[in-house]
Amino acid sequence: MVQTTFWALKKHFEGFPKLSDFELKEAELPALNNGDVLLESVFLSVDPYMRPYSKLRMKEGDVMIGSQVARVVESKDPAYPVGTFVVAAAGWITRFVSRGKDLQRMTPDWPKELPRSLALGTIGMPGLTAYFGLFEVCKIKAGDTVLINSAAGAVGSVAGQIAKLAGCEVVGCAGSDAKVAFLKNLGFDAAFNYKTVGSLAEALKKASPNGYDCFFDNVGGEFSSVVLEQMKKYGRIAVCGAISLYNDQEIQKGPYVQLLMIRNELRMEGFLVTQWENRKEEGLKALLKWVMEGKIKWEEYVTEGFKNMPAAFLGMLKGDNTGKAIIKV
Repeated sequence: MVQTTFWALKKHFEGFPKLSDFELKEAELPALNNGDVLLESVFLSVDPYMRPYSKLRMKEGDVMIGSQVARVVESKDPAYPVGTFVVAAAGWITRFVSRGKDLQRMTPDWPKELPRSLALGTIGMPGLTAYFGLFEVCKIKAGDTVLINSAAGAVGSVAGQIAKLAGCEVVGCAGSDAKVAFLKNLGFDAAFNYKTVGSLAEALKKASPNGYDCFFDNVGGEFSSVVLEQMKKYGRIAVCGAISLYNDQEIQKGPYVQLLMIRNELRMEGFLVTQWENRKEEGLKALLKWVMEGKIKWEEYVTEGFKNMPAAFLGMLKGDNTGKAIIKV
């Protein structure tokens, strides 16, 4: 029998998650049947969506949800020989058995100069979220002014670079001076630390006096209400995330959006990247090409050790990471 280790959700989060909400457990995996493969985790991901979706999709005691890059270490499926690398939504677990249907095979000719962890970030779900959110929801075009909040994170940092490639002016907001410097290094036309400005409205106005054509929203809440007033006529808003609300125990009450949306004929659309599952390969090929050409830069915030996953998750929610938060087993 093969032993595995996993992090279980011991208790549903109340407010901001705590280390005590998780429990490290061990279990034995069954012997492989024909068609089974045994996989071992190499890199794991922590992402903001895990906070709200843990409540929606999980019971206490379940393996914590999440994706990982894993390697096949034993196989009874010729389609997945030993040594194959995959992306799997297996959760926070070190080894697992799969029938192969829930695995996304990584290309065998993955560039040697790129870490496979990028399949969890820039050339993975966060990159695809930026790609389709901009092109399909925001409908960006050359000359647009695009605003991105939480811009130094896994999605925002890629979104800003894609918008620049499309010929847009890009403004980014982040939570530290170091992250602002990071955004400027990526090519953002303007960036500011929203925590230190005297007035968010004035900072937005200074960054783009004529307003914004597109707003890629990762934050929600009061921040988004302020931005709404500076959208141009026929502006488009892609609602990707609402991290400012995830840990609230009481629902926030904010300004009502209808009058502003009517007056400026705005379009606001929430989206999940799974909507374009049938076009995933298109997006991944474009992202890989841009990375290899040096047109998209990537940054990872790596935590060593599976035992440190809960701490990495909490740190990500606090905004400790620049770029994609990754755990290396």
